Amino acid sequence: MGVIFIPVGLVTLRASHCVVEIVDRYDIDCVPEPSRMDKVSYIQDDSIPKNCSRFMKVHKYMKAPIYIYYQLDNYYQNHRRYVKSRSDKQLLDGQKYHDTSYCQPVESNNNRPIVPCGLIAWSLFNDTFEFIREGAELKVNRKNIAWKSDRGHKFGKNVYPFNFQNGTLIGGGKLNPEIPLSDQEDLIVWMRTSALPSFRKLYGRIEEDLDVDDVVVVNLMNNYNTYSFGGKKKLVLSTSSWLGGKNDFLGHACVFVGCSSLTLAIIFVLLHVKYRRPYGDMSYLPWNRKSFSG
Repeated sequence: MGVIFIPVGLVTLRASHCVVEIVDRYDIDCVPEPSRMDKVSYIQDDSIPKNCSRFMKVHKYMKAPIYIYYQLDNYYQNHRRYVKSRSDKQLLDGQKYHDTSYCQPVESNNNRPIVPCGLIAWSLFNDTFEFIREGAELKVNRKNIAWKSDRGHKFGKNVYPFNFQNGTLIGGGKLNPEIPLSDQEDLIVWMRTSALPSFRKLYGRIEEDLDVDDVVVVNLMNNYNTYSFGGKKKLVLSTSSWLGGKNDFLGHACVFVGCSSLTLAIIFVLLHVKYRRPYGDMSYLPWNRKSFSG
């Protein structure tokens, strides 16, 4: 096991270290200085512009495709009431399905159903990002960011948003009522809830290489409210390897298991050498040993 796991772990770590990542936390710096004492009032005030510019410097060559993620910290999508507040049958069949009691408290508005209903859809992430390099806009491909199985089998091709975000309390982003749910990939990505309080979700892909010392200007709209619960927002640019994104855990786990197995093997060998029993010596059997009482 040691001989197998240690090389596998080292190869996995090498693949992870080949991934280039740029991470920028923007939720604090994108709040104007006078509003930082009361960030919740700032984010809830629609009269204040939420545009913000960030600069991300490339320290290592990044080969396309470059994946764009938004990362949220201290956001418990796995809360039981939050996870249950959805209707999978409504997402697939639309208003044909009437039993949406699981969607409470975002089930209906003005006695009309909400499509899609539930807290998960209501809290849709709605920050937007635009990327510029050397004065030219970097095109972001936002197609095929959701799982194909989700687009084809969990969200209806003839189901359109209805009465969504029309109440007095607005949650997150709005949806285009003329586009079916199966094509609203932002929503599909968001609806696949995370098991951990810190998670990343795919926003899009940049189909151009980024060279060393390139400076990418990010014009973003800081719309999403994480200030009410002490959450953090980060923007991530990342390449990928044959193993996926940057994650050292699997490599460290394999190396740990391999080293532990190798250490135990060495200990057992030393014990065997020091306390060796001659093969075929029947006197070591318990019934052939002399009793101390005798």
